[in-house]
Amino acid sequence: MPVRADRLPDTAAPGDPAPPPGVVVVGRFDQRPGYAVDRPRGADSWLFTWTTGGHGRLSQGGAGTRAGTGDLVALAPGAPHRYGVEPGAQHWQFWWVHCQARPSWQSWLRPYDAGDGMYVVSPTPAAVHERVTAAFVRMLADARWTGTQAPPAPRATDGSVAVAHDTAARELALCSLEEAVLLTAAGTRTPSPRPGVDACVLRAQALIAADPGAPHTVRSLAAHVALSPSRFAHLFAQQLGRSPMRALREARLRHAARLLESTDLSVERVAAASGFASPFHFNRVFRERYGTPPGAYRLGGPMVGDGPSAGS
Repeated sequence: MPVRADRLPDTAAPGDPAPPPGVVVVGRFDQRPGYAVDRPRGADSWLFTWTTGGHGRLSQGGAGTRAGTGDLVALAPGAPHRYGVEPGAQHWQFWWVHCQARPSWQSWLRPYDAGDGMYVVSPTPAAVHERVTAAFVRMLADARWTGTQAPPAPRATDGSVAVAHDTAARELALCSLEEAVLLTAAGTRTPSPRPGVDACVLRAQALIAADPGAPHTVRSLAAHVALSPSRFAHLFAQQLGRSPMRALREARLRHAARLLESTDLSVERVAAASGFASPFHFNRVFRERYGTPPGAYRLGGPMVGDGPSAGS
């Protein structure tokens, strides 16, 4: 059931009230200059903010940051914090969530540690902004779920606040927040590109790695990176020392090995899911690569020194 922010339960800490542990509270605000929240002893739960317009200023202990569109900021419990509209900004439009963070999130956030329990995930790729915002909209609806029938339709207006008291609603809302944290944290910091490798080749490599089972061809990969098939194939082989189709086959074999290790899919389904049209061809090339047929590999795992990453 929606509640007003000024009716949230108080904590033992002086200053502005914060939700207690055990509930998920989510809201969307568009605040004007002068808005600020000050908690000298912090909160008992995590606070996540996702900015969709304007600018905010957040501080925790001795750490501080300016939040703009596409910035996710997380404040851990127990440290003094303050946040509000950035001085000089016309407004700050943002989503906020108080909750107990799942343990797995901390490893995703660790690279963005700004000190004193503040994590600043910025700048996030523009390509994920819409989906992250949609996750927050869905979270607001999920927090209102009663556990019967379907959750209410996602919708959000400025000033919307919802509290998830029920266990099912809390877990469902946390799943939406987990999606937002993962999308931003995984997409913001990418490995440094290999020096001297053309950006088109790197994009093609990423396409292969993301979905090795897709029906990639030299022509389709070249089209994705806006090169002619001949130019793309030459550039790829020149810079990576192997043809695009050789790189694709190696990626498919690594993917198949992971499926054999972590699922109970039949060998035929593993072959199909990894992009091999013929199970007989799959068995042959897998044995050539790993020294054992797929069925035996599943029983014994990778041979020493020749795991799924070998030769990558």
